[in-house]
Amino acid sequence: MPNDSLPINLNTKGVQQNSFDAIVIGSGISGGWAAKELCEQGLTTLVLERGRNVEHIKDYPTATKAPWEFPHRGQMSRAFLKANPLISKAAGFGEDTAHFFIKDADHPYVQEKPFDWIRGYQVGGKSLTWGRACQRWSPFEFTSPERLDYGMNWPIGYEDVAPWYSRVEKFIGVCGNKDGIEAMPDGEFLPPFDLNCVESKMQQAIAGNYKGRHLVHARWAHLTQPTELHLQQGRGRCQARNLCMRGCPFGGYFSTVSSTLPWAAKTGHLTVRPFSVVHSILYDESKGRAVGVRVIDANTHKTTDYFARIVFVNASALNSNLILLNSTSHRFPNGLGNDSGVLGKYVCFHNYRAAVDADVPGFEDKYYFGRNPTEPIIANYRNLHQQDTDYVGGFTTFMGAYRVRGDEAATAESIGAAFKESMSQLGGWRTYMYMQGETVPRAENHVRLSKDQKDQWGIPQLVTSVGYDDNHERMIRDFLTQSAEMMEKAGCKNIAQHDNGQAPGLDIHEMGGCRMGKDPKTSMLNEWNQLHHCKNVFVTDGACMTSTGNQSPSILYMALTARAANHAVEELKKGNL
Repeated sequence: MPNDSLPINLNTKGVQQNSFDAIVIGSGISGGWAAKELCEQGLTTLVLERGRNVEHIKDYPTATKAPWEFPHRGQMSRAFLKANPLISKAAGFGEDTAHFFIKDADHPYVQEKPFDWIRGYQVGGKSLTWGRACQRWSPFEFTSPERLDYGMNWPIGYEDVAPWYSRVEKFIGVCGNKDGIEAMPDGEFLPPFDLNCVESKMQQAIAGNYKGRHLVHARWAHLTQPTELHLQQGRGRCQARNLCMRGCPFGGYFSTVSSTLPWAAKTGHLTVRPFSVVHSILYDESKGRAVGVRVIDANTHKTTDYFARIVFVNASALNSNLILLNSTSHRFPNGLGNDSGVLGKYVCFHNYRAAVDADVPGFEDKYYFGRNPTEPIIANYRNLHQQDTDYVGGFTTFMGAYRVRGDEAATAESIGAAFKESMSQLGGWRTYMYMQGETVPRAENHVRLSKDQKDQWGIPQLVTSVGYDDNHERMIRDFLTQSAEMMEKAGCKNIAQHDNGQAPGLDIHEMGGCRMGKDPKTSMLNEWNQLHHCKNVFVTDGACMTSTGNQSPSILYMALTARAANHAVEELKKGNL
């Protein structure tokens, strides 16, 4: 049966107390931007977060701890690993960061196909643990799916998003170089970290052997040289500790809790409500629009309705799909705005399965300063103007080089005098490359609500049915071949190729399910991230993605959110919402 679109007996005083101009569901990387933009425009804004509260600096308990201060030296206990086989696989997860990830039992779901759904439920969401890569999408990525016949065009192009990329880059702080690469547009950058000697050698070797392949500084959300705007946020220079996922007390990398939410709070228009599990969005059939959000208190299980003129859905891709699917009414029996029937379909991800590593002879008289939290990148060089491989889509290549510790190179012992002596020595250099590959949106890759299994709050569990296809396999083979060849031409030795075989989801770049498009018959959202059939609801997190591209998506979510929020305010002023 559809959920009631509104409570039958409304407490008008309660409605007044629980009413805002805008509600934002989720406080992560896109939800924080929605809150910032809406509050700056003068809208009273409620941010709903299903997890606990986190305050900048105060709630970073491990930020300055030394390895010996952890009971298990950074590792998790056997009992924890046995109870949490999913979350313990996540990149960066350990004893020092576990407080920013949920345990496996915290929010169950049904894996029809293997899918590792990595989540962080707290104010700030996964902005506290994200990888921080900020490459802009190129025009190729907005047009390639339809132009090369493997998907649907976006209703917008690069030129529509470019000014919003600039707005976001200036505010969050992105370091990098302006390289003039067609496949990776330039932006508003702070100075990058230096390449080390081996990375510089690899850069020269690739440039000398390949036309159209560029190893350059990637773009990262780190304050290498803070501007006045960053200082106004209370943030400081990145200290190159490379302990980012513990939470940075310096504010050296961008997160919601160090930047956008405090900025929004300064306006006096922000209310943040943690421990708020969103059940559904309330739809009023007489008004033909959404009027609010139904919330279950995570601790007491008490239900409360909140009301607003506009709703931004930023719960992260799969949770946003879950909420929309569960927002049923007589008008929308299959989920809010789901006249097309595509809600929950075309879910995709990034392919991280392939990597290559090798030894690098020489340079044993050289080292590097600090612990650089960034990596160089080889911009996509596949299937740009036309399809030039036996697969569709492209891939970004992240790479790096490092000096091996003596205890890793000289001895297999992990205790005793030989081990102690080896720790004071240095081994040789190694280099690596790993892929971030585009995946093809397919209707059969989907999520849906379970018909018989519910979570702790009585909400249907999400069923994930997302898998690989032959296109992935062909891309992996090409990446391994090309990366090994580049290393060989650069003089590397002992080159090894790896396919880790990881399940989808472990990339933590899940996307789609509520895609943007021009045609309401084949998409959920218009060019402004509005639901085609419920115009005062906006979806601007990963759920909105029409395709995955090959660049890291988080900065695109932020740009789309800023763009949509400002459009929403304009439409409110015109009386259209």
